[in-house]
Amino acid sequence: MCALVAGQRGRSVALLEHNDRVGRKIAISGGGRCNFTNLGAGPGNYLSGNPDFCRSALARFTPWDFLALVEKHGIRYHEKKLGQQFCDTSSREIIELLLAECANGGVEIVTNARVHSIQRLEQFAIKTSEADYACDSLVVATGGLSFPKLGATSFGHDLARQFGIDVIAPRPGLVPLTWTPSELARWKSLAGLSLPVVAKTGPASFHESLLFTHRGLSGPAILQISSFWKPGQPISFDLLPDHPGESWLGASRQSGETIRQVLSRLWPQRFAEEWTRHHAVEKPLGHCRNPEIAAVTQCLHAWSPDLQGTEGYPKAEVTLGGVNTSELSSKTMESRKVSGLYFIGEVVDVTGWLGGYNFQWAWASGHAAGQVV
Repeated sequence: MCALVAGQRGRSVALLEHNDRVGRKIAISGGGRCNFTNLGAGPGNYLSGNPDFCRSALARFTPWDFLALVEKHGIRYHEKKLGQQFCDTSSREIIELLLAECANGGVEIVTNARVHSIQRLEQFAIKTSEADYACDSLVVATGGLSFPKLGATSFGHDLARQFGIDVIAPRPGLVPLTWTPSELARWKSLAGLSLPVVAKTGPASFHESLLFTHRGLSGPAILQISSFWKPGQPISFDLLPDHPGESWLGASRQSGETIRQVLSRLWPQRFAEEWTRHHAVEKPLGHCRNPEIAAVTQCLHAWSPDLQGTEGYPKAEVTLGGVNTSELSSKTMESRKVSGLYFIGEVVDVTGWLGGYNFQWAWASGHAAGQVV
């Protein structure tokens, strides 16, 4: 995005890609259909040490601006849910869009370009495995540490530190969580089961699906809440978000059913069996005293199992932290310390929610820098 905007302004642009082809992370996103933006994207959908930093770039290149590009290239798309926009066919179409726009701007794309060193002389001097380059403006768009199999490295963070620019300690975001050993023994047989929940930690709350895995928990609710969670903090789950209070269980008291049988109407049966084994008595609801009903209801709406950690960068969709936003201009993304040095996208301490928000930050921040480099 940055290259095509700069190139179409008449700038001479070289895009250095250390993989054998561009857009490998785009290619796998959204199950191969690329959740390329979210119509609701705004500052409130991003985590950062400075929550207002992303405001300027997002306002100047909106989801509708990217949709205009998508429509210009005849790419068919659809809204899945909650403003999420997906290609109808393949994420490859988004890569081809970007390549076509780069070609229109005369951008030189160099693949398999491994950077060996960067120095700031009169210009930036860049030595790579393919050639040496000199430039007035150097843009770092190298992403974070997520998906190392796709070539993710700490290059961008290391380069920032080389130039004395502060980096907020990175950690995995939008990532599955793992059980403690005792919880693993209790729940591992439920791998593959899914149910709607509200996941909460601190002030953050997401009403999405939870998925049991062989090692812990995943699904949209977990990926979302993981960006706000740190080991040792509690996460609570409302397991019946659409049936609040004691009255729902109380209404079944005359049925002769047990709590497990009642919950089996809404949950997968195996989960109802396992959960009630640990959190409810196996007797007809009509035989349960009011305090017992109240205790079960409390646990249903605030289940808080023990979670140990995350699946780490190999399974994380994004990297939290990165180049400290206090070091950058929010309008241009240029370093305040090093003239001509810019940082955009995921390498910066701006991380979006699940659902197309991180792509929109990539487009917006790239556009902001591309207008001025």
